Amino acid sequence: MKKLITSESVTEGHPDKICDKISDKILDEALKYDQNSHMAVEATIKDNFIFIYGEATTKADLNYRKIALAVLKDIGYQEEFEVLVKVSKQSSEINKAVNKNKICAGDQGIMFGYATNETKEYMPLSILLANRLTKKLTEVRKNNPHTFLRPDGKAQVTIEYDDEQIKRVDTIIIACQHQENVSQETLKTYIIDNVIKPVIPSDLIDEKTKILINTSGSFIIGGPFGDSGTTGRKIVVDTYGGVGKVGGGCFSSKDPTKVDRSAAYYARFVAKNIVAHGFCDKCEVGLSYAIGQEQPISINIETFNTNKKTSEEINEYVKNNFDFSVDNIIKELDLLKPIYYDLASYGHFGRTDLNLSWEQIK
Repeated sequence: MKKLITSESVTEGHPDKICDKISDKILDEALKYDQNSHMAVEATIKDNFIFIYGEATTKADLNYRKIALAVLKDIGYQEEFEVLVKVSKQSSEINKAVNKNKICAGDQGIMFGYATNETKEYMPLSILLANRLTKKLTEVRKNNPHTFLRPDGKAQVTIEYDDEQIKRVDTIIIACQHQENVSQETLKTYIIDNVIKPVIPSDLIDEKTKILINTSGSFIIGGPFGDSGTTGRKIVVDTYGGVGKVGGGCFSSKDPTKVDRSAAYYARFVAKNIVAHGFCDKCEVGLSYAIGQEQPISINIETFNTNKKTSEEINEYVKNNFDFSVDNIIKELDLLKPIYYDLASYGHFGRTDLNLSWEQIK
């Protein structure tokens, strides 16, 4: 049976991703000076105005305005920005619930991790390629100072499957902000030659593959000047591109005591190991936690009828090899480090450019 699966990604210059990167740069700066920092500082951007707000309990002396402006410059925005900051300390009630003899969950919620053996990265091909396209857009722009490309952009990839096997790339869509006085034909040729061809395997493209670039026409006004942005609005982009489930909470801005982030990383770690060790072709690990509790409330392992071994054998493997307590997750994955800025764009999973603990196979 044939089916089409589509996933989307955005560049770091997209307004939502700007905010994710500001939030995670703030987190990294806090962890750099105080590993016990409890952070949940978010951002919203519109035009040249940035609002930074949330809760922070840290010994680090953080200049939020300076951090935000440095991120914008790193992304490639040269405009002048106004920054307003409203950050208070973490609730004493939450702090008391988290900091016990062992670290406990900083909130309640559900988290999911997913893995599939359809790629060597154990990720769905559609999100893997979409993320690589947006990353390539940024690399081409930053490595060519005189290019007409600008920071904002999106990519979307549709994969055709036949009997659950990857058959071909059906559609590639790219929207890329650009300078004025660039013809659509020039832009299309440039994107195909410098972005699409280096990323998409040639054997997956055929004469029927649709390549759509800037379908709205010109894309000159972009970033926060074309749309508003807020931390945490791209959770599907950050995870599995709509193939695996996502929990209710985002990753960016949150220190590892927030299980929205740390438990989602661990769920991916477990799911990837289950698939990598041949227990099944696809796996989704679902978790739930309660604030102030050390252990998860529930653990569910779904193999989508692709299992090569019994559910009992899979559950026994997980029980003998993984510890879902919040304290252990933080220690085993070594999460109290400033590693989050680079994760804030181009996905948190399946990254071969970063040495991520939750992507390791035991």
